Amino acid sequence: MNAKELAKLIVNALEDKKAEDIKIIDITKVSVIADYFILASGNNRNQVQALADNVEECCGRAGYPMRQMEGYDSANWILMDYTDVIVHVFSKEDRLFYDLERIWSDGKLIETEQL
Repeated sequence: MNAKELAKLIVNALEDKKAEDIKIIDITKVSVIADYFILASGNNRNQVQALADNVEECCGRAGYPMRQMEGYDSANWILMDYTDVIVHVFSKEDRLFYDLERIWSDGKLIETEQL
């Protein structure tokens, strides 16, 4: 599975748990740290953790172990590193505060249908 297929798997896992405002940013032309950033929001701490749990479970079943996870306990911003794809699951307030869409605006925004 390539990075695009992994990104699609992650988006599907997020959609399964009703993530809001899912964005995919192709950062291949602006950074070497990954191919894609995937951003999503949850309505509360429990949903943010459930989103991260479902991504981890779906990727694990597909043979993609996570390299690292940060922020799970606080559940304000959970970062999940799958090497080529970095997942950011936010509470709504923290997503507005950190505004990664603006910071990574040099990347190309990809519609979920394009995966």
